[in-house]
Amino acid sequence: KVQLVESGGGSVQAGGSLRLSCTASGYSDRTYCMGWFRQAPGKEREGVALIDSSGPPDYADSVKGRAAISKDNGKTTVYLQINNLKPEDTAMYYCAADSFFRPGGFCGYYGMDSWGQGTQVTVSL
Repeated sequence: KVQLVESGGGSVQAGGSLRLSCTASGYSDRTYCMGWFRQAPGKEREGVALIDSSGPPDYADSVKGRAAISKDNGKTTVYLQINNLKPEDTAMYYCAADSFFRPGGFCGYYGMDSWGQGTQVTVSL
C-alpha cells in the first residue's frame, strides 16, 4: 500500500514562497504519477500540479507561472514550490499518487487513489 506524508506547510505573507514535500513509501521511484491538490474551507478540492515518469508536469491555471513540481531522482519524494503566494492560495494541501500507474499510461488528477493527510498553507496580507 502506498503511504504519503506531506510537510512544509505553514503561514506566510503574501508574496512569499513555500516548498511542500511529499515522501511516498511503497511506491516506485521510476514509474510514478503523483500530484498536489488543495482544498480551501467551503470549496471543492482542486488539482494543483501533476508529475509523472512519462511526460511534462501539469499545472492548474491558478498556479501556472508561480509553481513548480519536481521529484528527487532515485527517491519517491515530490516537491511543490509556490512563489508569489496569494491569500487565495490558503488551503490544506494534499499529496496524492496513482498506485496503478504503468509506463505509457495516462496520469490525471482523477486517477489518484492514495492520499496523504495534508499540510496547511495560510497566506496573509
